[in-house]
Amino acid sequence: MLLLCAFLVGLVAGLRSMLAPAVVSWAARLNLLNVGETYVALMSYRVTALVFTILAAGELVADKLPKTPSRKQPPSFVIRILSGSLVGATVGASGGKLLIGLCLGAIGAVVGTLGGAAVRAKLASAFGRDWPAAILEDIAALAIAIIPILRLR
Repeated sequence: MLLLCAFLVGLVAGLRSMLAPAVVSWAARLNLLNVGETYVALMSYRVTALVFTILAAGELVADKLPKTPSRKQPPSFVIRILSGSLVGATVGASGGKLLIGLCLGAIGAVVGTLGGAAVRAKLASAFGRDWPAAILEDIAALAIAIIPILRLR
């Protein structure tokens, strides 16, 4: 379950690059993920959780703006892979599998970026506009991030 969780939070990073680290950081802060003295211990710091939460809130707003660039463009895509790597590593570190968690998180981010863009485009087409598809993607991303972490307990 730990490795699946690392992949899934990485997938969420592909959907919302800052939501994934916000959720994972709060999970580490609340000791749902025990990162102890690992390389990703900073994810359990209060300031880290607060900063990622602020960034995630901004991202949720910016994502709905018409001029927001595609998530598949190089700067955004790279950030999503780095975010997925961080959250995957954090989940993996809680079970002594930091490196494999990092790799699964990165793979999840690629899947989430490409798959999320495709699903959102189909939903936007079905709705006749993007906004409802974006809201559904927000809800799905939050659920996909939280539920597996809670299942680790």
